[in-house]
Amino acid sequence: MPEIILGAVVLGLLLSPQLLAGFLAKRTGRKFWFWFLISFLIPIISLIILIFLDDKNPAVKSYKLANHVDKDKELASSAVK
Repeated sequence: MPEIILGAVVLGLLLSPQLLAGFLAKRTGRKFWFWFLISFLIPIISLIILIFLDDKNPAVKSYKLANHVDKDKELASSAVK
């Protein structure tokens, strides 16, 4: 019985970069299985690539700026001209 638990833990540790890449890809609007398989070839590099790629998921966007912040930007850009 301890061998099964140890095997499951080892398997989980070995697949952790692939699972992390797959879930990160899914969260950013990319295909889970594609990045899961790519991560077998280049595990750490694929994670770094995914971190720096733009987010394709429109539901997960940054916070909208307040109205006065947009006005400040417009005033600063008109003052420079």
